[in-house]
This record gives sequence, C-alpha cells and structure tokens, in this order.
Amino acid sequence: MIEINETDFINVSAAIERWQQFPASGLSHHDQRCCRVAREWVLAMDCSQLAGAPAVTGPRWLRHKYTWGPSRWPIYWCEAVKEKKLDCGALAALAHEVFTARGVESFPAQFIQQFSAEATCHWNKQWEEKECTVNWIDDELIYHEGCAVVVKDREIKLWDASAGWWLNPRQVGGYGGLLAVRVCAPAAESRLFAWGHHTIAPNQWRRAERVGEDAALKAGA
Repeated sequence: MIEINETDFINVSAAIERWQQFPASGLSHHDQRCCRVAREWVLAMDCSQLAGAPAVTGPRWLRHKYTWGPSRWPIYWCEAVKEKKLDCGALAALAHEVFTARGVESFPAQFIQQFSAEATCHWNKQWEEKECTVNWIDDELIYHEGCAVVVKDREIKLWDASAGWWLNPRQVGGYGGLLAVRVCAPAAESRLFAWGHHTIAPNQWRRAERVGEDAALKAGA
C-alpha cells in the first residue's frame, strides 16, 4: 500500500504553469560609479568573510547583513547595498554574483516551495504594506529564488540565499519543502544536472520527488 502524503493533493503542475514565464531576478546597473563601487564593495566584503574557506562555501554573511523582506523592482546595485531588507530575488542575485566572482560555476535557480496558508497570508500582508507585488504567492505555495552551484562535473547544490543554507534534496513537501526547481542556464548548456537523486535538465521545471517515489508508484500500480 502506498502511503498518502498531503503533497499528493497539491496541484504542482498548476503552480509550474503559473510561474512558467517568471524570469530569474538580476540587479540593475547604472553603468556609473555608484553601482561599480557598490558591486566592488559586495565582492570585497565577501572575500573578507570567506577568509580562506572553500570557494563553494555558502555566503551566509548576506543573510546576516540583510533581513528577508519586500523589495521594489527594478533594484540597482547602489540601492541594494543600502537596504536593510531584500527579497529572495535580490539576495539570490547577490549570491550568484558572489559565487561567480569566486570562480565557482553558478546559475540562478527558481523554486516552488510549500508553506502554510497562515504563513503566506502573513507575508502577503507584509508585501502589500510596502506596496510590493505579491504574485509570488499562491495559497500555501510560493515562488522562490536561489542559486544552483556546480560542485563537481554536473553535480549541483542548491543555495537558498534568503535562509542562508543549502536545500536538502530529500525534503520534499511539508513546511518549507521543495516541490519543483528550475536551473536557469545559457541556451547552449546541455548537461543534465544531478541534485541528490534528482536529474534536472537546464531551463525546465523539474518536479521534486521523494526518494523511491517512482518505484513505490510502480509497485502499487
């Protein structure tokens, strides 16, 4: 008998369709000294915080400097560094720039995660109070952003810059669980990325599955 999980009743396909056309976020640049200095400051700060640790170390200092919260878009480098709160798109964009500057292969990553209706209602009010768009919330599901970092050949790790941790490929569904992921790579990228037991094609939404889910479904067919 297959154990029924609450995530089985969530229409992940509908959520993917809802956010299918969402582009990964990026910081804007004025092409002037203000943004050049701001970017150089971020990279210099990261270098000092890394302090000789491996280049693939997650830049947790960003989460310590910035509280996760509403951001108005577009946002420029010179504006972002002055903020006290940044949303997931801005934090992910900063983390991507940091990883790339370290010489680490990094791609923007998009997530669909499950929380609770109470949590998303609270976040919705926060964003509305700041007159920021809330098209990233759909009932108990949210659209979220992070980074896909290549650690070996085609093996990747997913960095959640808003939380300051690596996502667990075994945590599917449940509060904070990942339901789907998309790695945003150049069109010429042909590798199939491996994240835990998941195989992820670039630029395509991949629904997350529990370990052994396919085998269990076949056994119960």
